[in-house]
Amino acid sequence: MARHKSRRIWRMVALVVLALALIGGAAAWWRASHWAPDLSEYPSQGVWLGEAERDIRMEALPTLGARFAYVTASIGADGRNPAASGEMERALAAGLSVGAVHIFDPCRSADAQSANFVTLVPRASVLLPPAVVLRGNGEACEPRVRDAALEAELVTFLNQIEMHAGKRAILAPDEAFEARYGFAKRSQRPLWLARNWMMPEYGGRAWDYWTANDARETGPVDVPLRWVVAR
Repeated sequence: MARHKSRRIWRMVALVVLALALIGGAAAWWRASHWAPDLSEYPSQGVWLGEAERDIRMEALPTLGARFAYVTASIGADGRNPAASGEMERALAAGLSVGAVHIFDPCRSADAQSANFVTLVPRASVLLPPAVVLRGNGEACEPRVRDAALEAELVTFLNQIEMHAGKRAILAPDEAFEARYGFAKRSQRPLWLARNWMMPEYGGRAWDYWTANDARETGPVDVPLRWVVAR
């Protein structure tokens, strides 16, 4: 009897420990999914919106602490976000500063990509500097794009969209792109890095923008948001 009683006690202890672990894990997940950097330390915060965040309540963003919104407008030479223009207009109407994002394609020429961008993004002084997302590499292209050629096309593309925007572009490399090419480290352009919940350091220099939570859950907005901090 004593042995059976002891087993029951240990089972109960194990169940309690498991329950506490599940509760702790759920609490940690909730904190992580809702986390954003302290506004007192980083007063300039905002969002990066793509097609998945279409038709969100822009007027709710300032109540969450957002001051700006970047909207993905163009992808490579052919990809376009059909909602970008409307999203940018609605963000401006909500009192947010607004900028456009281009996702650079290592396999396509600078001319084709800049033509795509300038077709979608107006030359307007009210807009924030354009941001260029850098990911992938020339190894996956057909034919393969060598490192020097890729960098040359990227520099040409940046010069072209900067002439259109009248502002210096922001570089947003992912960690793999920067490890391969080290382009951001050698550039003088503003830098946008990404790392959930922890300060990113892979750019080799201080960041100007930081995607601090790429799936922030908020009550007023129905979809997770890529939450960004500006230095």
